Amino acid sequence: MRFFASPDRPQGGTLRLILLFFLVFVLLFWATSFVLYFQRMSLSPASVIDYYLGAADVEFGRPARPLGSMAETAHFHLFAMGMLVMTLTHLLVFLPLREGVKQALVAVTFAAAMLDEGAGWLVRFVHPGFAWAKVAGFLLLQASLGGLTLALLAGVARRPGRPRAGDRPCPVSAGATAPRPPSRQEGSPGAS
Repeated sequence: MRFFASPDRPQGGTLRLILLFFLVFVLLFWATSFVLYFQRMSLSPASVIDYYLGAADVEFGRPARPLGSMAETAHFHLFAMGMLVMTLTHLLVFLPLREGVKQALVAVTFAAAMLDEGAGWLVRFVHPGFAWAKVAGFLLLQASLGGLTLALLAGVARRPGRPRAGDRPCPVSAGATAPRPPSRQEGSPGAS
C-alpha cells in the first residue's frame, strides 16, 4: 500500500493501465456471472428451490444438489470471491470519497458476497424459504460489484493532478510530514 501512495514513486501510466485492464476483466466476470446464474435459475424463488432441492416434475426428474458438489463449488467460490471483493474494496482507498461511504461500501459488498454464497446452503439444508435470500444476495452482489467497478473506472479515467471540487489533498501524496518534537538541545528546559 505504501508503494502506491508514496510521494517518491511516480503515479504514472503503468499503474493506471494495470488497473484499467484489471477492471475490464472484472466487468467481463460480472457479465458472465449473469449468464451463469440465469442458466440455472431465474429471479423467482421457485426456480432457486428447484435448483437446490431438485425438481420431480421435469422429464427424468432432477435430484437435489449433492453436498459434495456444493462443497466443491463453494471451495473455489469462497476464495475467488473473497480475493475479488478484497481487491475491489481495497482500491476504494484511492477514490475521493468520505471514509464513512467507503466503509459502508466495503461492508455491503462483503455482506452481499457472503449472502450470495451462503443462501444456497440455507435453501438446500435449512429451509426453502431462504430462496428469497439467494435472489437478494445475487442482485445485491451484482449491484455492488458493478457499482464499485464503474466508480473505479471513473477514478482511473480522471486525469492525475487535477483534483475535483471538494477534494482534499492526501498528506502522504502532498509530501507533508508530521511535526517532530523539539530535541533537548533546541531549548527544552533541561538543556544546558
